[in-house]
Amino acid sequence: MNYNERLSNVAILGAAGKMGSGILLLTAMEMANLSLKPENKATKFELVAMDVSPEGLQGLLEYVKTQVTKTAEKRVDLIKALYLNSPTLVTDADYANQYVTDVMAIIKPVTSLEETYKSNLIIEVIKEDPALKVKIFKQIDENNANKPWFFTNTSSIPINKLNSDANLGGRILGVHFYNPPAIQKLVEVIKANNTPQEVLDFATTYIKNLKKIAVPSNDFAGFIGNGHFMRDAIYGIQESEKLAESMPLVEAIYTINKLTQDLLIRPMGIFQLLDYVGVDVCSYILSVMQPYFLDERLHSNYLDTLIEQGVKGGQFSNGSQKDGIFKYEKGQIVAVYNTQTRNYVDVQLIEKQCMERIGAYPASLQPWKAVNFSPEKEALLTSYFAGLKAMSTYGATIAKSYLIKANEIGEYLVSKGIANSPADVNTVMLTGFYHAYGPINGYMK
Repeated sequence: MNYNERLSNVAILGAAGKMGSGILLLTAMEMANLSLKPENKATKFELVAMDVSPEGLQGLLEYVKTQVTKTAEKRVDLIKALYLNSPTLVTDADYANQYVTDVMAIIKPVTSLEETYKSNLIIEVIKEDPALKVKIFKQIDENNANKPWFFTNTSSIPINKLNSDANLGGRILGVHFYNPPAIQKLVEVIKANNTPQEVLDFATTYIKNLKKIAVPSNDFAGFIGNGHFMRDAIYGIQESEKLAESMPLVEAIYTINKLTQDLLIRPMGIFQLLDYVGVDVCSYILSVMQPYFLDERLHSNYLDTLIEQGVKGGQFSNGSQKDGIFKYEKGQIVAVYNTQTRNYVDVQLIEKQCMERIGAYPASLQPWKAVNFSPEKEALLTSYFAGLKAMSTYGATIAKSYLIKANEIGEYLVSKGIANSPADVNTVMLTGFYHAYGPINGYMK
């Protein structure tokens, strides 16, 4: 079965979720592009959008139609190339509308798992629950005569475990898209021990056609991305707890978040990133990782307390941020959650003393956006970190320790065999987490 044949009948499980909807959008357009090639005119392309929520599926269709319309209008010249010699299409609007119609015609929204029994490729984007994933994989595989391939979007569960427990014989691949899939460029690719090369070859073409960057990760719980992020977060929590010995915890949290955003030149601080991913999601990822790394303590009592008190963060369906460790207004942090009093403390009440404690910033510091998108980025970073290294303020001292720790985590991932090279670690953090520089660097040496 060649690439076109494999992609002629695809099922996406959890299609109405935020991750599923983005992956479905990209896959639907790739399938439509294939269907419009002359050699595929006789082939029926079907994308089964499976979700347990009928309302979610309706929202999914509206989302896909809106996004495809925007894409078609922006790339109308490319769309025209798909409809050569079409006498009924005249204006740009004609081409765009026809493309939207063709993409939407491929999608088949369903709430029944039985609808996946004829699919050649199963893309799973459901709850991060290994038992549930295995149960569904087994049910599909036992009833699908096509011996489908399974692409799982898990961000933490070892692929060999899913492969073995579901008895898939290697027909499985970790294809970990980053949130939101329609925008994020990174895809981590993780194979099982017996995944055939043809599955990897197909995935390579598929990811390339979606205009994504594939980075291989070896099959260790958490992989490269969460392998670094979770350890980085644990360190940030531990640092805030140390600071809390001499200041209120809310001030310590605000301080560490401010340092990790500003002085480390990141798009958001570590606690805001925990909110973005979801406090409960991060806690679950740690629980998945912990049994595979018994020489480390991959657990946080602070996260446990937040969850017990109903503070979970995450995002609404429209992408806006839910309140979590921080309270947000129009995307901006306005308060910090106090686990002792179970209420939010206004940032205005603590910001002054936190900033005074942090001390002066290096004169060469520029915000993340200015640095990350500058053609002189490397020169800016070199100058900035040289200045930071020479400083001994409270904030600079903590920031330097954090940079050293981030580097150590990156090197650990390579030494453990989770990442094949420092370049892979850096690519994941640069691309998947939008860092301005990779954690494995010489800035503090």
